Amino acid sequence: MPRYTDALDLLKEQERALHRAIASRLAEEAGQPAGAELTQALVSAADEAIAQWAAGGEEEHDLAAFRPLGPLEHLLIEHRRTLELIDDLMDRRLG
Repeated sequence: MPRYTDALDLLKEQERALHRAIASRLAEEAGQPAGAELTQALVSAADEAIAQWAAGGEEEHDLAAFRPLGPLEHLLIEHRRTLELIDDLMDRRLG
């Protein structure tokens, strides 16, 4: 019999994985070897990058459409989309 999997749990797991990927990408951009252990400073840097991306607003993101996006921006976009999906699902459950 198939095991029930809650979509919200899957989305939260995806969000955590993207958060770790953002921290790893920041570590690589800082010159650390790929796969290095994530320190609290890197996790905090990821939190800050996510907050800045969210605060950037549509106008700033629209301007970014005219230049190539790097790997970090792609991760930040995917993270934001995942958070929006989580919010939508929670709203539907509450509504």
